[in-house]
Amino acid sequence: MKLTSLGCWGGYPYKDAGTTSYLLTSESGFNLLIDAGSRAVTELEHELSPLELDAVIISHYHQDHIADLGVLQQYRQLWPKDEWDGKILDIYGHDEDPESFKRLTLKDVSKGHAYNVSGLQKIGPFDITFIKTVHPVVCYAMRIVERKTGQSLVFTGDTGWFDELVDFTRDAQMFLADVYFFKGREHHPAHLTSYEAGKIAKEASVDLLVLTHLPQHAPEHIAKENYLESLLQEAKDEAESIPVELSAPHRKWDFNEI
Repeated sequence: MKLTSLGCWGGYPYKDAGTTSYLLTSESGFNLLIDAGSRAVTELEHELSPLELDAVIISHYHQDHIADLGVLQQYRQLWPKDEWDGKILDIYGHDEDPESFKRLTLKDVSKGHAYNVSGLQKIGPFDITFIKTVHPVVCYAMRIVERKTGQSLVFTGDTGWFDELVDFTRDAQMFLADVYFFKGREHHPAHLTSYEAGKIAKEASVDLLVLTHLPQHAPEHIAKENYLESLLQEAKDEAESIPVELSAPHRKWDFNEI
C-alpha cells in the first residue's frame, strides 16, 4: 500500500499547507482518506479526483481533522451527474458525538458508519482496529492492516501519552504520530511530544516513525530557523535505531520500500 500526505499541520493551515489529511491507497487501488483537514480537497486533486475516493475514516471531530469534510460532500453533490457514477461515499467515524456523527450522512451523497471500536472494522481491503486516545474530545487511534499484504500503519490521531499505545503500535511498519510539542512538555492532556513519539517507536519496534500534526512555532529555547529539524532530531535521539521522518504535503511512502 501507499500513503500520501495531503496536510500535516496541527490546529490550523500554515504557509500554504493544510492540516491533517492522508490518502491511503491499497495494492488493489482502493482509496481511503484518513481525516479531512483544511485544504484536503484541493490537495487531493493533485493526486486523484475526489470523485475517486472509495471511503473516508475520521479519527475525531476537531475542525483541523474535518474542516474539508463538508466541502468534500458538496464537491460530490454538485459535480454534474452525467460525468460520473454518483456513488455514495462511505464515511466512517465514531458515534460518541451524535451531532457530529449525524453530519457524516448527506442524502444521495454520503453515508455515515460508526466504526467498530471494540472489534475489527473491515473497510475495502483493510482491517482496522482502534484504541481511544488521551484528548479533550473522543478520538481514536487506528491500526490499519492491508489484508492481502499484511502491511501495517498506526495513526495516532491526536493524543497525549498513555502506556497502552506502545502495545497498540507494536511492530507496525509505519507509526504516524501526532507531535504538536517539543521535548519538555511530556504527559500533555492532548498531544505527544517529539520525545514521546520517539520513545513509543523504539519500545514498539516499528520500522519507521513519521511525525505529523506539526507545530507552526517553536518554544523560545529553540531557534526559529529550521525549528522542525530540531523537532525531528529530538525524536531521532530517543528513537535511536528507528528511522524518523517529517511529514510534508505530498510526501509519499511505499510500504514495499519501508
